[in-house]
Amino acid sequence: MKFLTLKRVVIYPKDIMVITGKSERYSREILRKIKALHNKQKHQLVSVAEFCDFIGLNTDEVEQKLNY
Repeated sequence: MKFLTLKRVVIYPKDIMVITGKSERYSREILRKIKALHNKQKHQLVSVAEFCDFIGLNTDEVEQKLNY
């Protein structure tokens, strides 16, 4: 029986902490900057792709790290 593995679409501060090794405050600041760059409102979420573009990381590597 095959199970469908879903990829994460949204990134959260805890995810950024795991990826970068930085603090929660730094992670929230990164999300705030990405939202400002994309003219997003406070309630809108940031995608993994937007995060990767901003930080300059490979999307596949980040998605692999998020499936820990």
